[in-house]
Amino acid sequence: MSLFVLGINHKTASVDVREKVVFSQQQLDDALCQLKDKEGVRSVAIISTCNRTEIYCDHDVADTAFLVDWLCTFHHVESDKLLSCLYSHFDLALALHLMRVACGLDSLVLGEPQILGQVKKAYGESIRCNVMHGALDRLFQKTFTVAKRARTETNIGAHAVSVAFAACSLARQIFESLETSTALLIGAGETIELVAKHLYEHKCKNIIVANRTHVRAKPIAQTCGAQIISLEEIPEHMYKADIVISSTAAPLPIIGKGMVEKALKMRRYQPMLLIDIAVPRDIEQEVGELNDAYLYTVDDLHSIIGHNLQQRKIEAVLVEAIVEEESHAFMGWMRSLEAVKSIKQYRAQSEALKEALLNKSLQAISNGADPMKVLVEMSNKLTNKLIHLPTQAMQDAASQGDEHTLDTLRQSLGLNLLK
Repeated sequence: MSLFVLGINHKTASVDVREKVVFSQQQLDDALCQLKDKEGVRSVAIISTCNRTEIYCDHDVADTAFLVDWLCTFHHVESDKLLSCLYSHFDLALALHLMRVACGLDSLVLGEPQILGQVKKAYGESIRCNVMHGALDRLFQKTFTVAKRARTETNIGAHAVSVAFAACSLARQIFESLETSTALLIGAGETIELVAKHLYEHKCKNIIVANRTHVRAKPIAQTCGAQIISLEEIPEHMYKADIVISSTAAPLPIIGKGMVEKALKMRRYQPMLLIDIAVPRDIEQEVGELNDAYLYTVDDLHSIIGHNLQQRKIEAVLVEAIVEEESHAFMGWMRSLEAVKSIKQYRAQSEALKEALLNKSLQAISNGADPMKVLVEMSNKLTNKLIHLPTQAMQDAASQGDEHTLDTLRQSLGLNLLK
């Protein structure tokens, strides 16, 4: 039995190479079934994201060659285009790698939490396709425990390192509860989509999405139950917003000082947080001069992100220690499997020896032999057969001056207890 992974990620290959081996949801079932039918494969899982494709396998032989051939064939890619980008890890190195991946230590953004969900999804797909068993199953389960430890025992995920998440973290610091706050999101691009997701996850239920077209804003609104308005309608809705986050591609500012002044007056000068993450700016710089308007730009957020990234690097050292400890614990469990196998083999051998002698003795008694003599003879034969190989092993170790092996044999036979 050998556990290993074959992979490619953002550190080893450019996006144009990585995208050639990405597994779509439709391809995943077929891929797992194909690998399940490969000779020697016990279990398999595939993690496929925009930044990595990794195939985890429990196989009879510690060799990834068949996986390389299969991967190239499945995706119709020439092997010479992939070989220099591929990496593989076995046993302890594999356990370390998977745990680091799940904890976000191997991610493009250090400590990002999304990868754990992707690892869990890959595990779930393998369970659904009935290709997750034994040691690989145990490794994934152990990995989820490690990731939970990393999040609860360290602050690896506490410091925002994306613009969208930093914007939401800033809002949470200023407003005691987002549940009663109203957020106005301007734009409908990827960043605003992430902002909406983060706000909704933190119980902000009053969200307004303003965009040039309703069609583009509709998917965002549907995910968080938001109201959609046009850019032209912003002035009449501005006063409702405790939080304004803007990210459009407009060449000129959308929100001016006068618009915010009017909104603040209608709000009876309750504080308003405005976060401008657009380049060029969506909010006039002069808005920051207003007493009750707190304006942050993308540069302010990058400053926060830079500080937070340094904090995550400090926390990552603690996570690495957890991963190191837990991966060795997993390998200890793996090695114990070999002991279980040996114990079963030894018990079966002893049981077979006992049965053979017992049957022979019962036959002798049924043929009229003296039962007492038969029992004495059987016990002598059983003892001699059981001690023969250990005795021979101790004699060999002693003749070779191998004190370590001799001491190990004594301990295993319980002789040290008789000193």
